[in-house]
Amino acid sequence: MTDTPLHIPSDDPACVEVVELVTDYLEGVLPEAEARRLEGHLEICPGCSEYLEQLRAIAGSLRGVTDESFPAELRDGLIADFRSLGNG
Repeated sequence: MTDTPLHIPSDDPACVEVVELVTDYLEGVLPEAEARRLEGHLEICPGCSEYLEQLRAIAGSLRGVTDESFPAELRDGLIADFRSLGNG
């Protein structure tokens, strides 16, 4: 993995929507019409295209990571931290 910072798309409404939809898109659960619309945006927006490719690279580098890869204490702490983000 490179040291290139993760590109966050602009605050353009279309770019913001890409950030919201990209996980479902990568997991293949985004409805077909939404996926086509997102792909259309990716064709014209280099920032969002770069963001998608960075997320693909991150996901690819984490494929071999399992729950057992982390000590239980670290894993539990990370889970607690992520959960607290949603409550803040």
